[in-house]
Amino acid sequence: MGTDRDRLDGRRALVTGGSKGAGRAVVERLREMGADVYTTARTMPDGYDRPDRFIAADTSTAAGTDAVAARIVEDGPLDVLVHVVGGASTPPGGFAVITDEQWLVELNLNLLGAVRLDRALVPAMVGAGSGVVLHVTSIQHELPLYDASLAYAAAKAALRTYSKGLANELAPRGVRVNAVSPGGIETEAYEDFVDRLAEVNGVTRDAAKHSVFDSLGGVPLGRFAHPEEVADLVGFLVSDRATAIVGAEYVIDGGTVPTV
Repeated sequence: MGTDRDRLDGRRALVTGGSKGAGRAVVERLREMGADVYTTARTMPDGYDRPDRFIAADTSTAAGTDAVAARIVEDGPLDVLVHVVGGASTPPGGFAVITDEQWLVELNLNLLGAVRLDRALVPAMVGAGSGVVLHVTSIQHELPLYDASLAYAAAKAALRTYSKGLANELAPRGVRVNAVSPGGIETEAYEDFVDRLAEVNGVTRDAAKHSVFDSLGGVPLGRFAHPEEVADLVGFLVSDRATAIVGAEYVIDGGTVPTV
């Protein structure tokens, strides 16, 4: 049975990248736990059920993070900040094809957006003496794929290091910082990618999925995580059940990263 330690009643939360995939699942999970949840993404989905809690902004830009921060501050300090937004758009071809401009795209989306929002919103948590910050990184900081996501992997590695340093700084002030490191997630975008892969290679969807698993060296669980499973982990880490967890990284990858 749930207890008050599982609840977030009366707490305000912001989830970035909350319009789809794992971000949307996190928004729904925190709402189920009783939080007043704001979210941000570049575009509000059609028919979004809480338009008053949606902030349309591009958090990979300074102007976008400023707009999000200004909207949040209007209603008071946050209790929970979850950075889910991220992604890779580098073309295939290895390190030599990654231009300076593409490096900056990946760094702004996967690292600097979180840094800027933390800088704008976390001081109020420090002032209140409590709060939780969670950075969603990636197993690619430990298992980087070089062909089309090396810049993404490097940015996520930087986010992980930043998260650990921030945790050490803020824990004495009552603010907990941790990281969640997913492997593959079975989002709509992933399923669409599998469909394209199967069509291009003239194979079944199962064969296409196994080719993705093989590129990672195998996934012992036999599948990627569901968005709701990632959201459940996030819900635990921002709840009072995790009050002694600081500066940690929780991997949710179906066993993809080998451990000796």
